[in-house]
Amino acid sequence: MRWKEEISFEKILRDIKKVKIQGAENVAKAGIKAFFLKSDKSSLNKIISARPTEPLLQNAIKILVKSPTKKTAAKKFIKEIENSHKVIAKKGAGLIRDGMNIYTHCHSSSVIDVLKYAKKKQKKNFVVYTTEVEPLLQGRKTAKELAKMGIKVIVFPDLAMENAMKNCDLFLFGADAYTKRYVVNKIGTATLVKIAEQYNIPKYSCGVSLKFTDKVKIEKRSGKEVWDEREKNILVENYAFERTRLKDLTGIVSEFGVLKSKEFVKKAKNKLKKLWFMLV
Repeated sequence: MRWKEEISFEKILRDIKKVKIQGAENVAKAGIKAFFLKSDKSSLNKIISARPTEPLLQNAIKILVKSPTKKTAAKKFIKEIENSHKVIAKKGAGLIRDGMNIYTHCHSSSVIDVLKYAKKKQKKNFVVYTTEVEPLLQGRKTAKELAKMGIKVIVFPDLAMENAMKNCDLFLFGADAYTKRYVVNKIGTATLVKIAEQYNIPKYSCGVSLKFTDKVKIEKRSGKEVWDEREKNILVENYAFERTRLKDLTGIVSEFGVLKSKEFVKKAKNKLKKLWFMLV
């Protein structure tokens, strides 16, 4: 039985590292599952380090380590994420008007929930613009999911991001982490925010407040994802995420509603403290 647990544990970590499991919420849920398979000190370090730019995962594991009722704490943590998503979907959909062109970046379950709610519940018609998002093409994943919902999507190559953005009325993107000064999201986000600013397009990050952390490490992935090149004089840099200043955003859509960044940070800090004491 022990070897089966070991195999399952290693498979979860491998899937997280290879981005077969995508999205901060899905990574956190997978990490919680891995925790209940193996939770010794070495295994905990492996879980947390599998995706270093995912504080939702890190916060979940830290809470579980301290909690005397770990299964109950895990269920409450996951329930909190799911309830937050429902609020984000409704509040974010309130930003969307009929006939809008909406830009989104990479693949965000929070943004997809917002767009799905606006389409299915509020019967709004809009078009989504996005890019492929190399090297893992998460933009295509977003496009396919939205198309299945009956939402029209226009996909551009990455270098055409400005041509895509200038046609849009709203920019919605997700978040892998929030800090006091930054939102951390897929590489390219900071550039897109600057382009949106140039064209006076409102820009909102959508995400649960449990992604808040004091500091975050930016994940650098294998260059082979970009180019499987063995030439000794060629080095491929492949940073998966980057920091975007919160002060450059129009607002943040979370379970608190649509807020300016300073108010969001204050509420996120307080909630994380309260949740910590409640679950442990």
